[in-house]
Amino acid sequence: MVKKQNFYFRSSDKETRIHGICWIPQDKPVRGVLQIAHGMVEYIDRYDDFARFLCQKGFVVTGNDHLGHGDSVKTTDDWGYFGDTKGFEHVLADMHKIRRQFRKKYPDVPYFILGHSMGSFMTRAYLMQHGKGINGVIIMGTGHQSAMTARAGKLLTRFIALFKGWHFRSKLVNKMAFGSYNKKFQPARTDFDWLTRDPAIVDAYMAEPRCQFIFTLNGYHELFRSLIYIEKQENIEKLPKNLPVLFVSGDKDPVGNFGKGVDIVCETWEEAGLSDVTLKLFEDGRHEILNEINRGEVYDYLYQWLSDVAGFKP
Repeated sequence: MVKKQNFYFRSSDKETRIHGICWIPQDKPVRGVLQIAHGMVEYIDRYDDFARFLCQKGFVVTGNDHLGHGDSVKTTDDWGYFGDTKGFEHVLADMHKIRRQFRKKYPDVPYFILGHSMGSFMTRAYLMQHGKGINGVIIMGTGHQSAMTARAGKLLTRFIALFKGWHFRSKLVNKMAFGSYNKKFQPARTDFDWLTRDPAIVDAYMAEPRCQFIFTLNGYHELFRSLIYIEKQENIEKLPKNLPVLFVSGDKDPVGNFGKGVDIVCETWEEAGLSDVTLKLFEDGRHEILNEINRGEVYDYLYQWLSDVAGFKP
């Protein structure tokens, strides 16, 4: 059995009430903890099925709606808005609050973090600041963006914000960010076919208001700041060298440039001295491999990796 609980805490921005969820095993001892950092324009409860799968194996699973997402907003006008100042830093600080809370509650079991898509960028940055003491990390649906491109995006958002304000939702910036993702999947049934081959998941995503907003200029600005941060060599060098890392993606994921971008990040981390790095690309998988038509295979693979790193038999 699984016990699912909502919880709340004050964001490091001192203003926003952050919403989180934890899934706790009820009929077996806790063997590990997995903290999830969700992606852009979604929310933590979209991981319910995967969380229940791991929970039934003995894992506590937890995570929060990031600032500007899900229920971690004052009003829906703040969807896609990270805050007036240091939004990127506040997202990382909120992740750290959850880690400290659950590390304290479960001090004697392995602790893992999984970051998907935007959450993978935030997780990569988080590891550069707080990587010590983590038993393993799963970097899912990530990509590589040159610092020059990210700086150009940052400057563009700042320029438009001078005239429109930071809450403005720019169709131009949004198209630049997402406009090419569906090109490889033409003729496409929807604008979101790049997410998964499962039409039911795509339809549910399109029907969910929490997944159907455009990021504000502020949100994009903070996202570009995070991309610049994680590409700096001085920050990459701060990663713990003995941290077990799994890069996992679909080989048809446009965010990872169909595997090429994931491979670049993987090689960069290995060149920085990380000694336990694994790369897994699922054939024909698109961006949300946890929601793919072969998600059972993905679930089993991730659980096997977690079990191997934790040192117990699955």
